[in-house]
This record gives sequence, structure tokens and C-alpha cells, in this order.
Amino acid sequence: MNDVMTGFGGKQAWLAVAGGDPGAVLKALGLRDLGTVPWRDGLDLAHLTDDRVAVTPPLPGAGGTWVLAVGRALMNPPDVVALSAELGAEVQFFATHRVTELHRWQRADSGDLLRTFGYVGQTGEVTSWFGEPDAAERAAGLPEEFGEETSVLVAEGDVFRVAGAWSIDPTTLSGLAPGPLRLGATD
Repeated sequence: MNDVMTGFGGKQAWLAVAGGDPGAVLKALGLRDLGTVPWRDGLDLAHLTDDRVAVTPPLPGAGGTWVLAVGRALMNPPDVVALSAELGAEVQFFATHRVTELHRWQRADSGDLLRTFGYVGQTGEVTSWFGEPDAAERAAGLPEEFGEETSVLVAEGDVFRVAGAWSIDPTTLSGLAPGPLRLGATD
């Protein structure tokens, strides 16, 4: 019997790797491969623990296929530039935590940082800004340029909209899974 995909949402961090291989993603993240796990179980472990990361099989998304790696262990963002260089692919990072209204995204390709944005709504502070926002980011409310007088207001849903435009909105995952999740451990 095939497993059913389960989407995930807030209070989470994830990576999207273009055309990725789940095993290569686990290795690049320095995770110990714990093998396959049903989707629901893997996502629960990734959400409820600080040392587990669930990695999807390749999934169709914007511009091709993407491997997602998800888990609270990724809240402290990995180096997307180094990961993209090692994997020779585009790597995106997303995080959202509604308690502090922490919202982040980054994008790198083959060792080059293309874009980074970070925001803490609790304080209204933009914590990182590199590169120019694209159409998806501007639709989420970001200005074309950022300066001292620039006002920014970003919500959790905006992170998912940007993820959907760039790769995959993980809240939309449903239907029969193309394969099992692989679980990795940070220890």
C-alpha cells in the first residue's frame, strides 16, 4: 500500500533542493541516515524533536522537481551557499515561527547567494536582506528596495507563497506519495 503525503506548515524550517537526491541531501547536511519512515511519523518526529530531519523523495514543483528537508533542527539555518555548491544545485531555505513572527527565506545556486530575507514581526526588525526581491516577494508585500525608512510587514502565509513560487508550498502536499520519507539524525 502506498503512503499518503502529508503537508506541513508553521513553526517549522525546511530546505528545497532542485532536482535533489534524498541521500545526497542527507549527506550534505551531515545527517545520519535512519532509513525510511511513513510520512506522518517522519513529519511528526521532525516537528516535535530538535535532532531529526525528514527528507522527501523528489516532488514536482516550480520549474522541476524538488527534495524537501524539514525539521526544527533546521531553524538555525544551514549555510545554503555551501550546500548549493556541494550539491551543484539551487538550494532554498524557509522558516516560519508564528509565536515571534519569525519569517526567513534564502536562495542560493551552485555556490552563489541570490537572495536572503529575514524578519521578526515581534520587533518589526528586518534581520537580513540581500539581493533584489522578485515578483513573488513583492506580491508578499516586500518593497523593491530596503533602507532605514522602509516599513516591512510579512506574515506566515507569505513564506508559503514565496516557497510555492520558488519551489513547493509544503502546506499543499497531499495525495499518494511518490515514495517514503527518509529520516536523518543530527547526532
